[in-house]
Amino acid sequence: MITLKSTREIDAMAESGALLADVHIALRDFIKPGITSWDIEEFVDDYITKHGGIAAQKGFEGYEYATCVSINDEICHGFPRKEALKDGDLIKVDMCVDLKGALSDSCWSYVVGKSTPELDHLMAVTKKALYVGIEQAQVGNRIGDIGHAIQTYVESEDLAVVREFIGHGIGPTIHESPAVPHYGEAGKGLRLKEGMVITIEPMVNTGTWKSKMDDNGWTARTKDGGLSCQFEHTLAITKEGPRVLTSQKDQ
Repeated sequence: MITLKSTREIDAMAESGALLADVHIALRDFIKPGITSWDIEEFVDDYITKHGGIAAQKGFEGYEYATCVSINDEICHGFPRKEALKDGDLIKVDMCVDLKGALSDSCWSYVVGKSTPELDHLMAVTKKALYVGIEQAQVGNRIGDIGHAIQTYVESEDLAVVREFIGHGIGPTIHESPAVPHYGEAGKGLRLKEGMVITIEPMVNTGTWKSKMDDNGWTARTKDGGLSCQFEHTLAITKEGPRVLTSQKDQ
């Protein structure tokens, strides 16, 4: 079922999103060579709790952690762990915040230490793909318009869009209808209505779009070992256009 949110509910989700965005901003200085993804997990969980929120991923469908920290060829749902991050690692930090019952969801990518031209290109294309999709999140457009715009742009840059993991509605639980693929045909799919709140979260790979699953049953990684990048915002569909609820002020 798709729930349409009131202005009051969207405002509450924006407050939750502002807290989540602040965590990502803080991570820019925290992430460096030598720390572990477990250090990131503890930092995020502590930050959210100290600011009155709840790390909403904990316990969701049996997941045990406040964050997903996916490294290099891991596409999504990487478990936090205690191996040190090294210079040039590409990490994706995904989290959900519950602030007084209002939910938000955002993933951001970071390069540990020094970057490379390949990483810079992958990061830039993935981030632009997010905003290309957001531009299509207009009242009256269709879900397919979002995915088509993302897929067309990413493939024009000789990169690939993951198919198996997609965006979604959010609130009152983390995963709601509608499904929001990052590929597809323009003019197809559900029509977007005022009050919908969705995530757009393209996952972009340097090689094949296909994935394989680790033995833990959660972590997906690229089938060919190529790098994977992701950026995600939560946004509301409004008459004035898409309202990004997890904006990082300068992002």
